[in-house]
Amino acid sequence: MGQEDYYLELCDRPVHFEKANPVNCVFFDEANKQVFAVRSGGATGVVVKGPDDRNPISFRMEDKGEVKCIKFSLENKILAVQRTSKTVDFSNFIPDSSQLEYTQECKTKNANILGFCWTSSTEIVFITDQGIEFYQVLPEKRNLKLLKSQNINVNWYMYCPEGAVILLSTTVLGNVLQPFYFRTGTMSKLPKFEIELPAAPKSTKLSLSERDIAMATIYGQLYVLFLRHHSRTSNSTGAEVVLYHLPREGACKKMHILKLNRTGKFALNVVDNLVVVHHQDTETSVIFDIKLRGEFDGTVTFHHPVLPARSIQPYQIPVAGPAPVTSQSPIPCKLYSSSWIVFQPDIIISASQGYLWNLQVKLQPIVNLLPDKGRLMDFLLQRKECKMVILSVCSQMLSESDRATLPVIATVFDKLNHEYKKYLDAEQSYTTAVEAGPSRCSPLLKRPVRTQAVVDQSDMYTHVLSVFTEKKEMPHKFVIAVLMEYIRSLNQFQITVQHFLHELVIKTLVQHNLFYMLHQFLQYHVLSDSKPLACLLLSLESFYPPAHQLSLDMLKRLSTANDEIVEVLLSKHQVLAALRFIRGIGGHDNISARKFLDAAKQTEDNMLFYTIFRFFEQRNQRLRGNPNFTPGEHCEEHVAFFKQVFGDQALMRPTTF
Repeated sequence: MGQEDYYLELCDRPVHFEKANPVNCVFFDEANKQVFAVRSGGATGVVVKGPDDRNPISFRMEDKGEVKCIKFSLENKILAVQRTSKTVDFSNFIPDSSQLEYTQECKTKNANILGFCWTSSTEIVFITDQGIEFYQVLPEKRNLKLLKSQNINVNWYMYCPEGAVILLSTTVLGNVLQPFYFRTGTMSKLPKFEIELPAAPKSTKLSLSERDIAMATIYGQLYVLFLRHHSRTSNSTGAEVVLYHLPREGACKKMHILKLNRTGKFALNVVDNLVVVHHQDTETSVIFDIKLRGEFDGTVTFHHPVLPARSIQPYQIPVAGPAPVTSQSPIPCKLYSSSWIVFQPDIIISASQGYLWNLQVKLQPIVNLLPDKGRLMDFLLQRKECKMVILSVCSQMLSESDRATLPVIATVFDKLNHEYKKYLDAEQSYTTAVEAGPSRCSPLLKRPVRTQAVVDQSDMYTHVLSVFTEKKEMPHKFVIAVLMEYIRSLNQFQITVQHFLHELVIKTLVQHNLFYMLHQFLQYHVLSDSKPLACLLLSLESFYPPAHQLSLDMLKRLSTANDEIVEVLLSKHQVLAALRFIRGIGGHDNISARKFLDAAKQTEDNMLFYTIFRFFEQRNQRLRGNPNFTPGEHCEEHVAFFKQVFGDQALMRPTTF
């Protein structure tokens, strides 16, 4: 399998920690994404590493027995360590504060602490087999204050730091889940819900394992993912992942079912809003996108993998050690190893090898694995780093070898412009709201974020269309059809077409001598009026004489003032066109000779300068009976230049009668 076929990879800069062994215990904190390597209960050192901080935190602590759980509060201010089933010990890591440990026992009698979660830099939740206890830690006083508690029988718990939700498994079977939501100083009980087990369990023992449940944020919404090893319907074989949407308000609802069509050992990750399901037996993974259209049965949507199953890209473990030693070749990493532990959203840890990776999606290989361009665009537009891949798809579908049909090209353009228009509208609403000033009803205004899914006209022009029109092997009818299709799509979404796209169309038409088509496009206003376009038309007069009139008509329609038209033409070095225009409206007796001579000289075209100079000499002769310029016209330098280039004898002599 070539490099181009793997669409999942492990990050190239993993967190490396001391591998687990009888002396060294490894712990992972899902909130801070930190790995703790605890040697000899901490007596010979604790090393804490996270994916973002390249500087590990190292310290020692007294060995007071086996460490069951160890985590820093957010911002690494306070360390909490659980060594017994009744208490949690705390140490401050705040500069200038007491280093002495302090301890908190769980309040409920006969309860055992299953674990704890930090919900902020000074708030912590103890989860016991008999309930949940929410504390505020007071580091200066070295004690804790109970904010709220709730009694409930707990089998196991799960924490989603992104959503600040703790999920408790309750009842004998364990399939009734009770969520709690945490926010500075408050704990809210959300409605409980039941996970449908594959079939009515025969026994009354715990039937829902925490191994088969995950919590993750997908497209900004919190979901509980249940890995059901056997479908509830007998005619369907294979496991499935059931997604329950867990809103802040209202009941939890079953929304999506991901069909795996296989059985065995699975693990789940969420990367870039995609659900990744790893299958250990075949050592492959598949991805699901719940935003793509699935089969809706009236209550839930069924989804199939977006792409064929593939392995994670083979990974080489670099050999650590001094430089001379590391010349030996890196060791291939055993993928889908039974020692891998997967955490949400995108973390894979190999405790036996001492690595923490972030799982990543590679978009470029997907382009060739998803032949349906419309579905491919729907998929890419939802991804974080999608712009350059989208532009490469657009270039590819316009290439000689992979040329798509016009209806497919139109679909792709419409999908891109739909996103583009959404962003333009949001930007417009924001600007209007800002100009209107603050109002009591509007919350804090947020400028819309321009994601990579916003592919605007300059992106398309620079990376796709201008390159495409240069290709000699392309039939010109196809080139023009594609350009017009893009303009049609922009018009359909009521997006103002930028003049450079119209210019590209005109240049392409001129290149292929399709003047009749150009005339029609202008006549029927397929190309919108604009000053730059009018100037471009004027410059085409030598190839296509009617362009002059078409251009002037356009400037008139734009109700451009005559002197402004002249300025526009002169700025584009269209000096003769400007002169013709001014003569056409009868204003040539009052114009400044110097302005036109300046413009003619700037073109560095001596014959043009000669023509313009001669025109004004003739005007002077006609108006004053003398071809010479008066001092008030300030044309001395132009007269000197004329003499220098053409000689004194070229100057016009006054005619005498």
